[in-house]
Amino acid sequence: MKTLILASASPRRRELLQQAGAVFEVIPAKGEEHTTKDAPKDIVQELALKKAQEVAANAPEGSLVLAADTVVAFDGKVLGKPKDPKDAAGMLTMLSGNTHSVFTGVAVLDQEKNPVLNFYEETKVTMYPMSPEEIEAYVKTGEPMDKAGAYGIQGKCAIHIEKIQGDYNNVVGLPIAAIYQRLKKIGIEICGNS
Repeated sequence: MKTLILASASPRRRELLQQAGAVFEVIPAKGEEHTTKDAPKDIVQELALKKAQEVAANAPEGSLVLAADTVVAFDGKVLGKPKDPKDAAGMLTMLSGNTHSVFTGVAVLDQEKNPVLNFYEETKVTMYPMSPEEIEAYVKTGEPMDKAGAYGIQGKCAIHIEKIQGDYNNVVGLPIAAIYQRLKKIGIEICGNS
């Protein structure tokens, strides 16, 4: 089994890999996130690949580098992490009572720095309407500030989620089942206890 490196500082991505039984090291990508793409599915694939390439450049010989990038898309707008509490409240107001898409791009590079995987997963999320007071209270928790679309489906915002269509873990930040199944198909094992 190759050494797996997660090119992300996200505690949520780390937890999902641990739950799956993957044995891995964490070396977060530090570069600026600049994209040349417009469509959400292309943006996340490009950014995930850039993160993986950055970390793979200095990764130990024989390792496999996994990177991911998540955005929320609604009504033609791509929503990343909010700049400040006002931005977070604006995003939540937009998403309240509506259905949006969460896109996570995934890139896996082998020891020769070649892409083994570069794909995206899309999940549709429908939110219940949130009152301005509920939005303000949620923003005050600080939880929205480091999350695409200004909410965490696995956190305090769970009470505002009406339904999802697709992979729940994709919304959390890592479509672990899709990654595992695609790697397994090409003969790469990442989970030590499966």
